[in-house]
Order: sequence, then C-alpha cells, then structure tokens
Amino acid sequence: MIAMLQRVTNANVTVNNEIVAQIKNGLLVLLAVEKADDDKKCQRLSERVLAYRMFSDENRKMNLNVQQINGQLLVISQFTLAADTKHGNRPSFSKGAQPSIAKRLYEQFNAHCREHLKVETGIFAADMQVTSTNDGPVTFCLKV
Repeated sequence: MIAMLQRVTNANVTVNNEIVAQIKNGLLVLLAVEKADDDKKCQRLSERVLAYRMFSDENRKMNLNVQQINGQLLVISQFTLAADTKHGNRPSFSKGAQPSIAKRLYEQFNAHCREHLKVETGIFAADMQVTSTNDGPVTFCLKV
C-alpha cells in the first residue's frame, strides 16, 4: 500500500460539482492499494499515517503527528499511485489491486483511522476533483 501524505490547512473533494467531504487542519491522504497488499499491510500503513510526525512543535521541529494536533484526515483512493512508470511514456497499472480488494482495504484503512480521529473520504472509483492548501509545503510518501 502507498499513502501520499500532504500536510494541509484545508482540503476538499468534489464529485459532480458537489463538495462531498472537507477538512481543515490535517492530512490529505492519497491512498493506493497494490496486488500484494493485505489486511496486515493495511493495519500497518494506517498506524504509520496516524503516528507520522510532520507537524511542528513549539520549536518549529516536525515532532507532532496528526493526532497530537487534533487534526483531521481526508482520504482519497488514488490507484494511479500504484502505476509503474519505469519504462515508456505511458503508465502501467498492472501492480494495482483488483477494484473489489482495493475498495475493501481502502474502507478498512478508513475504519481504523476513524477509531482515532475524524476522517472524511472521497467516493471510491468516482471522478473526483480535489482541492487543497499544502502547508509548508510538506509532502511524504509512505509505503508498506
């Protein structure tokens, strides 16, 4: 699994010209599920996202995680993160999980995170428009 984390001051997702989810201070999480992913990897990635220290403390050091700042998550399914871009001029999506497996693990990831903080989501497999203000900018890619 792959999670692209962006520290944001606000973010929202629109489907059919309607905002379906939005957050203020927290993380925009773009989440991809690959063929080899399973429940154990999903659990591990959600733990890493919740614990990853990317927010500043009183000394302006990145020592705080999203929970410690009472932040929120906006989680968007993003199968294109699983693309193989090593060769040619067109991405290959052969590493991506089948949609039914990807959706199950996406929902499981969100459920685990909801046990700890507020989580908003996009709509799985929908054509979405995501708007965000990246704070810093600070962006990290986590893989398990």
